Amino acid sequence: MNNLPQFLIDMLENQYGKEKVNTIIEGYTKIRPVTLRINTLKVDNKIIEKELTNAQIEFEKAPIFDNAYIIKNVKEKEIQELEIYKNGEIYLQSLSSMLPPIILEPREDEDILDMAAAPGGKTTQIASLTNNNSHITACELNKIRAERLKYNIEKQGATSVYVMQEDSRKINDLFSFDRILLDAPCSGSGTLFYESSLREDEKDDKSFIQKNSTNKDRFTLELIEKSTKSQLELLKKAIKILKPGHEMVYSTCSILQCENEDIVNKVLKETNVKIVPIKFNGKEKLPLLPTKIEGTLCIAPNELYEGFFIAKIRKEG
Repeated sequence: MNNLPQFLIDMLENQYGKEKVNTIIEGYTKIRPVTLRINTLKVDNKIIEKELTNAQIEFEKAPIFDNAYIIKNVKEKEIQELEIYKNGEIYLQSLSSMLPPIILEPREDEDILDMAAAPGGKTTQIASLTNNNSHITACELNKIRAERLKYNIEKQGATSVYVMQEDSRKINDLFSFDRILLDAPCSGSGTLFYESSLREDEKDDKSFIQKNSTNKDRFTLELIEKSTKSQLELLKKAIKILKPGHEMVYSTCSILQCENEDIVNKVLKETNVKIVPIKFNGKEKLPLLPTKIEGTLCIAPNELYEGFFIAKIRKEG
């Protein structure tokens, strides 16, 4: 992995130590299998399992989520040729990106905000988890990505979602939400430098340049600095419009402390919030990195998972 910038290696070694960094670098090189989520708004698992079997596609359930599947013998192209894909009955999505909605624990009849929603994998997953019986506002500033978001929402039959083309930092403070997902724009340091495991549905994701590039010059300190500035602004806004006594999830596809624990620690010091320890079935099977905040998760990149950070935060009354 001689295409990794030295400053990144230095940052990772300072944070994790050389032994763990060697594991991280090895994880960057892994070609991950296709993974997908069954869209229970349209179909149940047994029907999809039958369709995959009939197409001679080998699969197994992922340990983190009943509707998450690992495909063992074909690539994205073969999956995209299936009617179940064309009809929006399945969604190609990385396992790590399925975790924030699971950890959010959305409920029916709640007002839910997805602050950086495109391309829509997590948004439609929330709609599925709440059986289209919640009220979801999905924000996306970029017009092209907002159109892609609308397309995926319609394809998935997520009728509970309203798309707002807006910078989430500028949402009116008079709004309030029961639950908020902030999957913040980031440097993509957890998903660097592999192409073949990129999901087709994620090609317009906010860290696409990092996910789809082997050019070390595109990953810069300036990118990290820009990311941390917007992350802090977004998280402060999220806490402001989260209802007291309610919870939100902050996540990034970065494994750098400056984009994760440092951002969360700033709001812990400056606002009336606390960390909610993350618990869910399958957590014990994740490849975890140590974190500086007890109760948060940092996932190491490996043959199944992208590098990812997740914190669950409650706003005190």
